[in-house]
Amino acid sequence: MSIDPYAADLPGPSRQGRLGIGVISAGRVGAVAGSALQAAGHHVVGVHAVSAASRERAERMLPDAPILDVPEILRRAELILLAVPDDALPSVVSGAAEAGHFQPGHLVVHTSGRFGTGVLMPAQEAGAIGLAIHPAMTFTGTPMDLQRLSAAACAVTAPEDVLPVAQALVVEMGAEPVVVADEHRATYHAALAHASNHLNTITAQAAQLLEGVGVERPSRLLGPLMQASLDNALASGESALTGPVARGDVGTVRLHVARLSAEGMPPDILAAYTQLATSTAQRALASGRITHTQAAEILDALKHP
Repeated sequence: MSIDPYAADLPGPSRQGRLGIGVISAGRVGAVAGSALQAAGHHVVGVHAVSAASRERAERMLPDAPILDVPEILRRAELILLAVPDDALPSVVSGAAEAGHFQPGHLVVHTSGRFGTGVLMPAQEAGAIGLAIHPAMTFTGTPMDLQRLSAAACAVTAPEDVLPVAQALVVEMGAEPVVVADEHRATYHAALAHASNHLNTITAQAAQLLEGVGVERPSRLLGPLMQASLDNALASGESALTGPVARGDVGTVRLHVARLSAEGMPPDILAAYTQLATSTAQRALASGRITHTQAAEILDALKHP
């Protein structure tokens, strides 16, 4: 998919639907997104890479792109891809704007899940067009990510008149664009972090418990179970819920809490178990899977190890 319908408003190569891309910086996301856009026919005119790891990643993923400082990248590029850490993004944008590096017609795209386009206001005040594109996946910074990107979705946020440009860029990278309003970006990002990051924590905690009772390679047990649970939850929603809380099996819940409360057990696991089981009980009650009496007994068991 080309962005030719908007080419008249953009300088240089974009008049033929192609853009000069500047990547700031060559972290895991930036290197992969830049490579994906390059594969779609755009030209990476420069990449910012400071650390040895970033330089190595740039050489691997963007071998033909020169490593340049930020002002030179902004001078050369038509589309600036800001793939910097969330906390650094506001200062990067404001600093470049104060130095006069943004130009009218620049496409300025950031990959942060946390921010919408408001963080790009200093660039937009200089005449740039701000787009927020967040790939909803984890990155390794390797070519493997390019294949995974084709099965992923990207949250896109942009003013209505340029929203098709953001959507087209996502499609060119091989992903599916999903529109998220600017005011909903924080909720969107919290949802993804809750699902992805906390899944990692739960997996590590479960593996630790299994290793503690002598199970070698806990992944043999957890992998099929967790994959099936995830598939069922995505396909059927909360109706796929199973386990002792959903069955109202208070005795089993009490046993779990007592064991996880024993001396020598990691306290973070008990805290996570009781909090998540509490949420599960509340949702099971709301959906009619357990009675008020069962819910009260489960909640009491979770509060009194």
